[in-house]
Amino acid sequence: MNDGATLTLTLADEAETICFGEDLALALKRGDCLALSGDLGAGKSTLARAFLRALADDDTLEVPSPTFTLVQSYELRIPVSHFDLYRLGDASELDELGFDEALSDGICLVEWPEMADDLLPETRVMLRLEHQGDSRRATITGPEPQVNRIRRVLAIREFLDKHGYARARRRLLTGDASVMRAYETIGTATGEKLVLMDWPKPPEGPPVLDGKPYPKVAHLATDVYPFVAIAGYLRKIGLAAPDVLYADCDQGILLLENLGDEGVLDAEGQPIPERYRESVACLAFLHGHRMPQDLRIDKTHVHHIPDFDPTAMKMEARLLLDWHLPWKRGTPATDTEREDYLAIWDGLIRELASAEKNLLLRDFHSPNIIWRPQEPGVRRVGIIDFQDAMIGPTAYDLASIVQDARSDVPKPLADRLMLDYMTLRRSQGSFDEPTFLKAWAIMAAQRNCKLAGLWVRLLQRDGKPGYLKHMPRTLRYLSAALQHEVLAPLRDWCRRAGIELIES
Repeated sequence: MNDGATLTLTLADEAETICFGEDLALALKRGDCLALSGDLGAGKSTLARAFLRALADDDTLEVPSPTFTLVQSYELRIPVSHFDLYRLGDASELDELGFDEALSDGICLVEWPEMADDLLPETRVMLRLEHQGDSRRATITGPEPQVNRIRRVLAIREFLDKHGYARARRRLLTGDASVMRAYETIGTATGEKLVLMDWPKPPEGPPVLDGKPYPKVAHLATDVYPFVAIAGYLRKIGLAAPDVLYADCDQGILLLENLGDEGVLDAEGQPIPERYRESVACLAFLHGHRMPQDLRIDKTHVHHIPDFDPTAMKMEARLLLDWHLPWKRGTPATDTEREDYLAIWDGLIRELASAEKNLLLRDFHSPNIIWRPQEPGVRRVGIIDFQDAMIGPTAYDLASIVQDARSDVPKPLADRLMLDYMTLRRSQGSFDEPTFLKAWAIMAAQRNCKLAGLWVRLLQRDGKPGYLKHMPRTLRYLSAALQHEVLAPLRDWCRRAGIELIES
């Protein structure tokens, strides 16, 4: 085995051993092998039990020793196979236990790894626990990527300890379609739950346009500063965004107020009309405030909100051309198809020159809206995803909620939402409704062209097939947007290219 990276830490007592086992459940991923060895009574079983219970989010999970069965399997958020190789007759018996299959499906936790050392994967993480007076010393050795993940969860633990949340209970909340961010719930000693954003600065990707990587062209945030800035602005004007309680912006760690866990969909995943209508009222309220483009965060940092410029709009719309079209028909776009498609978008973007522009949140739809029934007015709507906010056509966010990418919005409700928004905007003063509706159709089409390609990219590049279930809805929404007369050229192009337009 390549020694790779090494990490050593001291565990003062059993409680710290349990805490470390729980933190490991946030660091290990499918395909990881954790090999546990060390002194008798040093805490191997305690750590393994804590790891499994944390991954299950179940403090009562039965974790029997696999000493006699050799392997115990758990169907958890990530499947885990717990091996105890003490009674392994011969290393070759590891194959008979289904080790390779278990590793391909999930995580393998291996006690007494020395019984099969040569047959364990070279990418395994070795964790040795040894007595050190009244405490234990944990020595972790493994490949740099795996050890770095462990370093990261320990850095977050140190952050929590520093701010008064020592040994707080941490559980994975969710990741998102981005490969950059993850979220945890933080259980405090008082029973309160907070949210932790884990956003390490990513490496710069390959250039895609003019020597710039995709995030820079599309104006995607790559650190936490935009989130902090926009959250402060939204709260300042009276909207409900998470309060940033503590921040380490350099490391990309934020401890946030928990706005709640109630959403705007019912148990069957269908929109709850009252909650969608209040969400639209929230948008109208936001768009009625003219905001500065530069937001000061602290003495040394000012966030300049980027413009949703033509380059970014076209880059996103190209996802349909680059990903959806080859996936759908098995052949890439021809040079003529590509030139025609991009020329159409040049024309559509010019049509937006007179559109109303203000802050657009970018992903204002059901996964990013929290319902807060105890609050008054627009504060009943909690907004949790806005780090990629830009200055652009306000119609974009209304298209995001009326054509919710994650839920079917029935036409009567969609019509009601449009009417609500128009009524509220007219009540605020001068409002150019025809120009807004034209911008709405263009922005709806642009967003759905992006999503139609994004779902395929998440499947093919990132190994996330679950998003493909949204494709039929996306194509229905695209078809609806294309009914506006300004989009006739794009509608004709889609038909010629073989893009399936699903009528509502």
